[in-house]
Amino acid sequence: MSENEKNMTEQTTEREAKEVVSRNFIEQIIDKDLAEGTYDTVHTRFPPEPNGYLHIGHAKSILLNAGLAKQYGGQFNLRFDDTNPTKEKSEFVESIKADVRWLGADFEDRLFFASDYFEQMYEGAVKLIRKGKAYVSDLTAEQMREYRGTLTEPGKNDPNRERSVEENLRLFEEMKEGRYADGEKTLRAKIDMASPNINMRDPILYRVAHLSHQNTGDKWCIYPMYDYAHPIEDAIEGITHSICTLEFEDHRPLYNWVVEELEYPHPPKQIEFAKMYLTNVVTGKRYIKKLVEDKIVDGWDDPRLVSIAALRRRGYTPEAIKMFVEMVGVSKANSSVDYAMLEYCIREDLKLKKPRMMAILNPVKLVIDNYPEGQAEMLDVPNNLENPGLGDRKVPFGRELYIEREDFMEEPPKKYFRMFPGNEVRLMGAYFVKCTGCEKDADGNITVVHGTYDPETKSGSGFEGRKVKGTIHWVAVPTARQVECRLYENIVDEEKGKLNEDGSLNLNPHSLVVLKECYVEPALAEGKAYDSYQFVRNGFFCVDCKDSTPENPVFNRIVSLKSSFKLPK
Repeated sequence: MSENEKNMTEQTTEREAKEVVSRNFIEQIIDKDLAEGTYDTVHTRFPPEPNGYLHIGHAKSILLNAGLAKQYGGQFNLRFDDTNPTKEKSEFVESIKADVRWLGADFEDRLFFASDYFEQMYEGAVKLIRKGKAYVSDLTAEQMREYRGTLTEPGKNDPNRERSVEENLRLFEEMKEGRYADGEKTLRAKIDMASPNINMRDPILYRVAHLSHQNTGDKWCIYPMYDYAHPIEDAIEGITHSICTLEFEDHRPLYNWVVEELEYPHPPKQIEFAKMYLTNVVTGKRYIKKLVEDKIVDGWDDPRLVSIAALRRRGYTPEAIKMFVEMVGVSKANSSVDYAMLEYCIREDLKLKKPRMMAILNPVKLVIDNYPEGQAEMLDVPNNLENPGLGDRKVPFGRELYIEREDFMEEPPKKYFRMFPGNEVRLMGAYFVKCTGCEKDADGNITVVHGTYDPETKSGSGFEGRKVKGTIHWVAVPTARQVECRLYENIVDEEKGKLNEDGSLNLNPHSLVVLKECYVEPALAEGKAYDSYQFVRNGFFCVDCKDSTPENPVFNRIVSLKSSFKLPK
């Protein structure tokens, strides 16, 4: 082999090694399974319990599972793990379906419910009893805890552990027929009360619960436990890789025990990955439920929350969330991610897609004294200077304008380049205007700013006679539309941390600021629910889907323009 060939071989090997490294550990497991013929396809699922709204952490699981199925030319299921009728509601089922579809995770016609398989689960339990692998217990919940043992001490055998197969079959049938009260009897797996893994110490498979179910009504009064039901659901649906979060790692031996004892021919494989934790946000259902009940937020979709419905209402896009999830990556180690990274992703997604419109959030009137009274003109303004493909729009201009109150100071500090007496600025897309003074009310508050314009300085005219350092935006008074703008911050106080000493949420008093008297150019008032824009110098905003009406438009600030987030090198 020549030196040149040797070098090329080494480079190829190095490149291949890098490619392998770049694949996350789940992809590596799947590659191995396919290569060895363990499976000939990839079939994943997202299995939420319908007991609340999904949040940003669930988005990672949805996009991971759907993405792997797509990557390997396989299939992706949506399945509701509705085995606990105490907390489940149809409202949550509908919201989850909407969230998954919105994120672009295509489950096609594969929408399933764990309750669809209650009959097979029951038959599975009977099979385990016949095999001598399950028994009916009379222990109360308290007694069961006593018998269970600790992390350092083994458990004790249930007094009912050696019941005969016949007796267990009879008692289990009676449980199904509703002869026992809630909690009076359970069906337990017969595994090992001395197992170092507490999950394997004869876990409960079925409990008695006389409750109406949102899907099956009053047909059942015994319900399977999650750890028993979940592997069966996966096996029935032909799931190959059951991808779940790290807290289920200790449950994997039980998962494997169920599919092995029930003798499924192609049992699924459970793989765990780390959850995604965002700093200073509230994801816990009990906290959000209390915020909703106490009317601190206006529902599970309040834009200050990080439920998927809330992010959608605030103006986040599926593309931004996907970018965020990809940046976080897939690992085995739990870690926290700064909320600023999510904000970075939405800025990146919107900055070239959206028109940059003029909106005044804290207005003061500017009168151009030498502009002819009653005159108006339409100016051509580019929609996005970084993306000429978005074209131009016509914006009305006249003698009286609204400008931001902070864009005028009577006595400015150094390096203040906006309006102050004697200073000249450019009105964006219009003319140079020189500030001549202002009017005040009896309390000394500025009510009107005055200036004069130079007709020769019109934008696009090619004027180069002099330069100005400041450019400000504006909205013409006669055609301006009054709107409401809502400015959001994290619902918890970032500096003080998420929780108070008593365990309550440390709420941020500035999490919502409502500005009722904002003025926007006319085109903005035509926006429909979820339409988003960049408000020049003020941030990205979207039309609120809940409260906005054509008569009273409401805009949510998605994110400010400035970011503290820096991409890792």
